[in-house]
Amino acid sequence: MALSITERRAAQSIEEKQFDERVLHIDRVARVVKGGRRFRFRALVAVGDHKGRVGVGVSKGPDVTAAVTKATEVAKKHMIKVALYKGTIPHDAESKVAGARILLKPASVGTGLIAGGVVRTILEITGINNVLSKSFGSTNRTNMAYATIASLESLVPAKDWVTNIQTKATETVAKITVQTTPKKAKSAPPKSKKKQE
Repeated sequence: MALSITERRAAQSIEEKQFDERVLHIDRVARVVKGGRRFRFRALVAVGDHKGRVGVGVSKGPDVTAAVTKATEVAKKHMIKVALYKGTIPHDAESKVAGARILLKPASVGTGLIAGGVVRTILEITGINNVLSKSFGSTNRTNMAYATIASLESLVPAKDWVTNIQTKATETVAKITVQTTPKKAKSAPPKSKKKQE
């Protein structure tokens, strides 16, 4: 059954409201050809749902609208799930993409987002409310965006930490050892040898 135009628009608006789309940066780029320069636009877009899912996309187009639309589609295709813990992140995370290096640290309630520019926007749309961040090296927005995504992707929830896994493994081994240890059968009392006279 084909949908009418109004139904399609309604479905598109519902899908758009599901994600928060933010344009992080727009560049005018040129390609040199025989007749001169061909200008296009490159858009950097971040998409998130404020519940731990976020994605970043870069794309080019003949005009700004086309570039932003294509970049949004790329971002939606490459979304990741971030491990959140009480409005912050479970542990420190650091990652490096090209010359950009981003460090994220968990913060207590009420601290807010101590971050700037691209990093702040990505953390906002992810749904993180309290975090400390520091940017080192390059200030290239694209590399900073991808470094932030890499840091968020490297987060491991507390239940999967190595210390917890080792503890569980030790407990499991102890249980198995207790269950598989054979019980000693009750043996008859030793027969006393009669002294020979």
